[in-house]
Amino acid sequence: MLSAPPVPGWLEKLLPFRRYRVQVGGYAMHVMEQGEGLPVLLLHGNPTWGFLYRKVAQALASERLRLVMPDLVGLGLSDHPADEAVHTLDFHARQLGGLVDALGLDRFVFVGQDWGGPIGACVCAERAERVRGAVILNTVLGPPKPGFKATPFHRFARLPVVSTLAFRALLFPARGMGFAQGDRHTVDGDVGRAYRWVLRDRFTNGAPLAMARMVPDTLTHPSIPRLEQAQRWAQDYRGPAEIVWGERDPVLGRVRRRIEALLPHAKVTTTAAGHFLQEEVPKEIAAAIRGVAAQSG
Repeated sequence: MLSAPPVPGWLEKLLPFRRYRVQVGGYAMHVMEQGEGLPVLLLHGNPTWGFLYRKVAQALASERLRLVMPDLVGLGLSDHPADEAVHTLDFHARQLGGLVDALGLDRFVFVGQDWGGPIGACVCAERAERVRGAVILNTVLGPPKPGFKATPFHRFARLPVVSTLAFRALLFPARGMGFAQGDRHTVDGDVGRAYRWVLRDRFTNGAPLAMARMVPDTLTHPSIPRLEQAQRWAQDYRGPAEIVWGERDPVLGRVRRRIEALLPHAKVTTTAAGHFLQEEVPKEIAAAIRGVAAQSG
């Protein structure tokens, strides 16, 4: 393991966790941990990082759980490749799989939101015997249906020049996370500052734009095979599962029914939260993790 990169004092106060980095596939991945016991792998998406789960971790502080909160490559305090082309769903699934193996997570609960959902599901598909539970938050677990239309956000991400300016120079969407929330104030102050601070270098902050473009715009998009793998895993998974959903999510709020169809045995908790529901309903998410862990055997 490598030492964790330093952070400014105001941010360090918000990160009361063990922090370190692991070299995987040529890139150093930053990881935060809390507790001992059954491993729980908590996966974020775009444009966030493991910081997103700090309130959930606080709500689980008294549990016998090893909370593992990694940052995807290009985000948070993991390495930020200058080349946007490295960001594919296949790349991130391989990176995360390598991290899971390096950390020796032989039996774990998977928690996934946004891109963390399909990336984590691909990792689970290749290690199915090691998965002991799943908690699914606002995400997708499969390819789009024929005839789908990309969201305005994802269509904007494909516009030449203007999308690069918005994402890399103006720190969109990190600067506009509040617009995806049920309560916009949950990402005010130092919280919003933390999401922007890790993307402050415009020469290496290409992941948010590249990951927005990882979302398929056609059924021949390079992400489709891995999304199909994620869907097959979800359809085959029969272990303990819960779904916690933010109904006021303007990006993925309407996807809940598809997730429920893939995991018909999962307990479902709906909330008035938005896309980054970890900031709004951490206790509900913690309760779901607690419930799944109790059934994991």
